[in-house]
Amino acid sequence: MPLSRPAWRAVAVWVAAAAAMALTARLGLWQLDRAAQKTALHEARQQQMRAPELAAPDLPRTAEAARAAEHRAVRAAGRWLARSTVFLDNRPMAGRVGFFVITPLALEDGRVLLVQRGWWPRDALDRTRLAAPAPPEGVVQVQGRVALTPSRLFELAPEAGGVIRQNLDLDAFTRESGLALLPWVLVQLDDARQPVADGLVRQWAEPAADVHKHHGYAAQWFALCGLVGGLLLWFQVGRPWRARRAGLDS
Repeated sequence: MPLSRPAWRAVAVWVAAAAAMALTARLGLWQLDRAAQKTALHEARQQQMRAPELAAPDLPRTAEAARAAEHRAVRAAGRWLARSTVFLDNRPMAGRVGFFVITPLALEDGRVLLVQRGWWPRDALDRTRLAAPAPPEGVVQVQGRVALTPSRLFELAPEAGGVIRQNLDLDAFTRESGLALLPWVLVQLDDARQPVADGLVRQWAEPAADVHKHHGYAAQWFALCGLVGGLLLWFQVGRPWRARRAGLDS
């Protein structure tokens, strides 16, 4: 027997509600999964940062080894190649606009390591006026952590050369400078044992796990799922039951 129009309408409502509840529940679970992934990444990063410091013989030589050693502490010795210093523009720190200062370090074994040395404020009147002090001469000890690339910003056009740049690509800079760069970057930290008085700021922002927002989004999706279910029961089950009950009582 074909269903009447009210029956078809009820079936459509149940199907639409079931689809909405399935979708919102799935989105809530997806947000919880994203939170779990970020928590795992944060814990892995913290574990790497607690690992023993890498000495010169143990420095990664390949991109694969660098990925395995990302965030590890490093202590390297070498000489600064100040003539190849690059300034990455539009890098804020503590509410001020400035540059990240990138300088190659020639290691004692002949390899060259690109070092993100620190932050320097930009001249408010002339952005091309670079007053950052030159790195010290002679052999220096540099403490930092392994990073895969220098800090990057979104850019519309391909990277341009020059002392001031938006971003720095390791492969392109290797070809441009003629230096045999290692395929990773050392983000320099303040060394408590050997303080560096170069005027650069090294208050690098630590990547946040940022899982609370995913838990909040998940709660919203689950609440919406429950709301759809509650409205379905109220209007499709409770209201007809109350109508029948009222008819019986009258």
